[in-house]
Amino acid sequence: MNRVPADAENGHSSSVESCPPLRDVHSINPAQLMARIESYEGREKKGISDVRRTFCLFVTFDLLFITLLWIIELNVKGGIETTLEKEVLQYDYSSSYFDIFLLAVFRFKVLILAYAMCRLRHWWAIAFTTAVTSAFLLAKVIISQLFSQGAFGYVLPIISFILAWIETWFLDFKVLPQEAEEENRFLIAQDASERAAFLHPGVLSDGQFYSPPESVAGSDEDSEEKQDSEKPVV
Repeated sequence: MNRVPADAENGHSSSVESCPPLRDVHSINPAQLMARIESYEGREKKGISDVRRTFCLFVTFDLLFITLLWIIELNVKGGIETTLEKEVLQYDYSSSYFDIFLLAVFRFKVLILAYAMCRLRHWWAIAFTTAVTSAFLLAKVIISQLFSQGAFGYVLPIISFILAWIETWFLDFKVLPQEAEEENRFLIAQDASERAAFLHPGVLSDGQFYSPPESVAGSDEDSEEKQDSEKPVV
């Protein structure tokens, strides 16, 4: 009476054993592919990647740090109002630090516009700001008389120069390569999932592997025999 279930189990096990070669066609689990695609699409919906957001925060830090140093320099020279009027209204290229502050504002506006708002994926914007910053600071150090004005004559140009080149390094070696690598991974995962769905659509559906509970043949006869055996003998 139990031969039918045994044969069914043997047939089911043989069909399951025939599945591994089909699964071996795809080296990546389809569920993992879909998870990668959804995670990448979620990052795209956020509008900006984490590494690009870090870059924008560093650009903001550049502006705030140069502004802080410039305000300290105004206080050291004898008061903000007096020195501000002297450096802004009576601007002198050889002795004023106001142009270095404007240079930081210039870098902030160009880089935030290019890499945060327009989401540019090229290095030309950062190359332009770094080239302008380097050329201006070198000319100011050579022509002006900043070194005769104390420590700030060294600090502000050097800090501004270093921050500009750190931004260039971070974008060129961190932001752009990492975003390109993530995009390549997304394209590879998407292509693999499309091939898997095209070649073997049944592999992606869990309903194919669902099997209803098996009914044991002869269960009614066994229950009747059990009831007859349990009846008291008169």
